[in-house]
Parts: sequence; structure tokens; C-alpha cells
Amino acid sequence: MRQTLVAFKFVVILLSLIACSAKANDSILSDESRDAQNWLQRIQVAAKKVNYSGTFVYQQASQVRTSRITHILDGKNEVEKLEILDGKPREYIRNNDEIICYVPESKTLLIEKKGAQDIFPAILASNGTDITLYYDVRRGESVRVAGYDSLALILEPKDNLRYGYKLWAERTTGLLLRAQTINEKNVVVEQIAFTQLEIGNINRNRVKPSFSNTAGWHTEHSVMVPVSTPGWSVKNVPAGFKLVREVKRVVSDVSVQESSASVGVSSLATQRELMQLVFSDGFAAISVFIEPGSRSKTEGSMQQGAMNITGKRQGDFWLTIVGEVPAASIKQVANSIEFKAR
Repeated sequence: MRQTLVAFKFVVILLSLIACSAKANDSILSDESRDAQNWLQRIQVAAKKVNYSGTFVYQQASQVRTSRITHILDGKNEVEKLEILDGKPREYIRNNDEIICYVPESKTLLIEKKGAQDIFPAILASNGTDITLYYDVRRGESVRVAGYDSLALILEPKDNLRYGYKLWAERTTGLLLRAQTINEKNVVVEQIAFTQLEIGNINRNRVKPSFSNTAGWHTEHSVMVPVSTPGWSVKNVPAGFKLVREVKRVVSDVSVQESSASVGVSSLATQRELMQLVFSDGFAAISVFIEPGSRSKTEGSMQQGAMNITGKRQGDFWLTIVGEVPAASIKQVANSIEFKAR
């Protein structure tokens, strides 16, 4: 009886220790979660609130592109200038949610309204999802980037349907300095980083367009209207991905080729009307483009760096599924798209 009582007490003590350990771990995870969310929020706020100007390099597979970005917050107005420094000259001027793209070789102005800012050094992190449900987040080794001390965050996916990330943020402002996308083999498949950067007092003249005389240039408007997509549904998106945007886009040859070049989608061409559904887990995004079908297109999939793309015909429509997620996610989404005519 005595031995039984001693054993029972030992079990009670052991269970109590386990419970205390679990509570301690929960507290640690909670602290890590709060810390991660706070830093991701700081990164997103810094991209909008901090004045900065710098040159960054974007590496995707074997392609390397250099750009220069200048951002100024003037009262409540955000003004941003993005200059593409490699290949054909392109310049983007953003005033709040209006973007004007200057295409000098065709003397064309492309004008588009855009709600969310997701161009480096901004990140998505905008759909309210607790990313720690789908990523293990921890501090990484901090290094100097473009002359600034950084704090590193590592996000490791909890499944095979999203990539891992490593982010370096400037310690004082939270501005994102470098970001790496890492696949399941722990290989960096995409990287973007400042190589030169100024933070703080930026002359407003640096966000003015380089093309002062555009008289006689052709102007095209890329119309993007929030809509519902009647009849269309995606039944099986990866866990944590939510529908964050449904829009109808009217795009032209030049504007489509410009946007396609950035994601490797060469099949979206000529002026047409597209519907776009955007899903996000708060960090990564998957887009489904829907347009009237074309028999001249060939179904298939391709990968470029972190970007996976699938094109398929569904009834009288052509679907293009694009995302910086593993091929398994794109395949899962593509196979679960349904259309029911109303």
C-alpha cells in the first residue's frame, strides 16, 4: 500500500512538472509569436512610413535584375519612384494608390490603381492570419546589410505547401533590408536585397519622373475593379490561405507583358479582360487568372526561381495559376477550381 502511495505521488509530481513545462513552452511560443508579429508589422509599417532611397538586386534562378527605389511620406501622401536599371528602361511613379509606368521606347504611359503595397521592401502580411500557425519563427544570425545593422527572422514552414523565408530588418526603423526564399532542400531560390541605401532625409525631387516632357505619349489605363467572380470557386487552397482580393482587370499588350515579365507569365497577351482571385496566408500569395479560352495555348507548368506557374483550359476558359509557392500548392489549387454557370 505504501509503495502504491509513493508511486502515485511520484506520478502526480511528474504530471505537474510536465504541465508546468508545457505552460512554460506555451509562454515561450506566445512570446515568439508576439515578437514575430511585431517585427513583421514593423517591416510593413516601415515600408510605408520611413523615407528611404536605395538600390536593390533581385535574383530569381539565373536572372538578376537591379532597381532603384525612392520613397517619401509627405504628410498623408506616399510618393514612390521605382526605376528598373537593367534591360529596357522602365520607371514607375506611385502616388498613394495610383501608379504610372513610363515606357519610353513606345512613348506610352500605363496608369493603374493599386490598393495594397507589396513591392520590396514591403511584404504582404496583411490578411490577419497568425503566421505562427503555419510557420515556425525564430531569430536568426544578424548581419550588416548595405551598411546597416539588422535583426534576422527565420520562418520555417510547417508543411510542404509553402516556402521558408529569412528576413533581415534594420534594427532602428524596421525597414526590410534583405529577404531570401528557401525551398524544402534549404536552398535559396530567390533573393532580394539592398546593396546601397539611405534612410531619413530624402530630397523630394528624387521621386519626380525622369521624363519631364510626355506630350504626345500614348496613355493606357489598366482598369482594376473589385468584383465577385460568379460561378467560380477554389475548393482546396492550402491551409491558412484566404481569399483577399477579387478583381476584374482590363489590360493591354504592353501592360500585360510588363506584369508578365515580373512573374514569368508570357501567355497573358493582347488586350483582354481578366478576372483575378488572390489568396494569401499573410506572407505568400497565389493568384488565379481567368479569361476566355484560347485554343492556341498549350497547357503545362513551369518554374522560375520561387515562382511556379500552371496554365490549363477549363471549359470555355483559360486559367493561369501563379504563385511564389511550391509546385504542390499550385497543383492543389489548379485541381480544385470549379465553375458552375448561373
